[in-house]
Amino acid sequence: MLLRVSFFLIISSIIVSCNSSRTSFKSNIVLLSTTAGDIKIRLSDSTPLHRDNFLFHIREGHFNGVLFHRVINNFMIQTGDLSTRTDKNLNIPDTLFDYTIPPEIVSGLFHKKGAVAAARIGNQTNPEMRSSGTQFYIVQGTILTEYQLKEAENLINTNLAQLLFLNLFRHFSDSNRIYNLNLNDAEIQEKVSLCIYEILSSRNPYTIPDYQRNVYKTIGGVPRLDQTYTVFGEVIEGLDVVDRIASVQTDSKDKPLSDIRIIDTKILSK
Repeated sequence: MLLRVSFFLIISSIIVSCNSSRTSFKSNIVLLSTTAGDIKIRLSDSTPLHRDNFLFHIREGHFNGVLFHRVINNFMIQTGDLSTRTDKNLNIPDTLFDYTIPPEIVSGLFHKKGAVAAARIGNQTNPEMRSSGTQFYIVQGTILTEYQLKEAENLINTNLAQLLFLNLFRHFSDSNRIYNLNLNDAEIQEKVSLCIYEILSSRNPYTIPDYQRNVYKTIGGVPRLDQTYTVFGEVIEGLDVVDRIASVQTDSKDKPLSDIRIIDTKILSK
């Protein structure tokens, strides 16, 4: 009974975080001045934890001198790793593992071209989908066909099922230990699989909303990341700069051969 109660608690929290459609963009606008040009970003009020965290780093100048350390053409440009600053004397912990933020997955915020989203480590070690405290990426993406959108939907549903399994397995393992239920891993896995079958059988698979499908077909983006990474803003000026950065030559680790840095950041309006 304890496992079943715990199951419904964790399922409820996942559903609430993923299904919210509340989106709001007001006047939180920031400017990233880079060596490749200026990028103006509007932050969403629908993701207040990410918005306020980002504004904090802007106010403190933490992004000044940071590299765009990972660039993949037709995908995204990533920055915010404070260890890549020209001045590295910042007492901030590892930004992917130790300094993280709970996810704020809002269905109305999606990975269209120009979306600003939080980086994170992968599902296996981060089934809670917690975001990096500083690292973020800007989507470039490509224009997609209907067939590619259906492939993206399949991948999204696969990722959601994997995250559900990992969260439940961890949760049930903790309950097994705390309450001395004496279940082995195979028995826990069987219970988790039955629970997942129950919940997935009672819900329709995720489908990309019509409006977002049209955006992906005309403007482009990276829909396969929807529902599992937190989008917290959008580029309102400087998409040409995003394209310019995305097109540079990179090494085998996707690092630009010539440094591209954020020179300065500022809050333009609040």
